[in-house]
Amino acid sequence: MRSCEGTGRTIEQAIQNALFDLKASRDDVDIKILSEGGFLKKAKVLVTISEDALPKYEKIEALKKEEKKEEVKEEKEDNFVKTFLTKKIEITENDNNVKIVADEEYIVPAKEEGEEKRVDAEKLLNEILGALNLTAEITKEEDEKFIRYKLTGENLNDLIGHHGECMFALSSYLSTVCKNENHKKVVLDIENYRTKRAETLTNLAKKVASKVAKSGRYYKFEPMDASERKIIHTALQNDDRVTTMSKGEEPRRYLIVFPREYNEN
Repeated sequence: MRSCEGTGRTIEQAIQNALFDLKASRDDVDIKILSEGGFLKKAKVLVTISEDALPKYEKIEALKKEEKKEEVKEEKEDNFVKTFLTKKIEITENDNNVKIVADEEYIVPAKEEGEEKRVDAEKLLNEILGALNLTAEITKEEDEKFIRYKLTGENLNDLIGHHGECMFALSSYLSTVCKNENHKKVVLDIENYRTKRAETLTNLAKKVASKVAKSGRYYKFEPMDASERKIIHTALQNDDRVTTMSKGEEPRRYLIVFPREYNEN
């Protein structure tokens, strides 16, 4: 914006209002008085950024636009499950039944009439990667309880997120919408994060147990996914110095490590 009209009870107030809207200094503008005001009439001025100062403000405006683009990009990456997936797939829960509405390319046709259609997990993952301009190799492993999809590639840290939050959210989403004949849970792992995180949490749990046993005071972990809480529970289940307990409501449920004989003092 190169110019702005300002109004006020006085000319000076009108100028200040225009400068505020322009976010400009008085030294960088030209001022034209449109109306001096008077009884029951407001003063009006036209404030325009001067030609010699214009390049400075154009540069500031360009920088603001770049910052805005970066903010939008970060927001899309942090919330891609909401900003991208929901454009393609709508989930409506009714009691225990999940109705899936999706573009045809995402759906595996039902085998029998009346059978619920299923979203193809691998196609959905490929579309997500494409939307984020990422490339990854997808491998599928299946056992008696789980169908595991593993992603390997470059620049996948944003897809994992802080402490795996993004990956866990996407894994939960896939498990909800990508139904299979044997009702197995779909699990997503990116760059072997689950194994690495399990090792980190196991080591951390042992250090925390020693600290709790020595101090006699409890230790509260930050909220984490149920699978991560289970890792800590399992790591400490045979430690006779401490005991563990989960508290709170999802998704803010957390874990506490207590000494066996807890003394709050």
